[in-house]
Amino acid sequence: MQNNSFQSNLNAMHRESLNAMIKFAETYAKRTGTFFCIDPSVTQVVIEGLAKHKAEYGAPLCPCRHYDNKSIEVSAAYWNCPCVPMRERKECHCMLFLTPNNEFASERQEVSIIK
Repeated sequence: MQNNSFQSNLNAMHRESLNAMIKFAETYAKRTGTFFCIDPSVTQVVIEGLAKHKAEYGAPLCPCRHYDNKSIEVSAAYWNCPCVPMRERKECHCMLFLTPNNEFASERQEVSIIK
């Protein structure tokens, strides 16, 4: 029974992080004039990865990179979303935030597939 309770709490934490990451992504896209990928599954996978890292490490660490130690990377903050390359040059390695001239950019700034 304790295991079910733990799983319930973990699921609730992930749902909360997922909702927070959806809201963040939509707000950030609108604020920066960037757009989500024409393939909605890319947006979904990236947001789910950010939410998982936020729930597990307390920060939305970029899910599209390999890390030897995620906790150290979270502390360094370089790859916490929005990462430094995104903030400085609007370069999103994950293809979550795309500039309008990117061939993979849609016209969407709202997440519609994750529920």
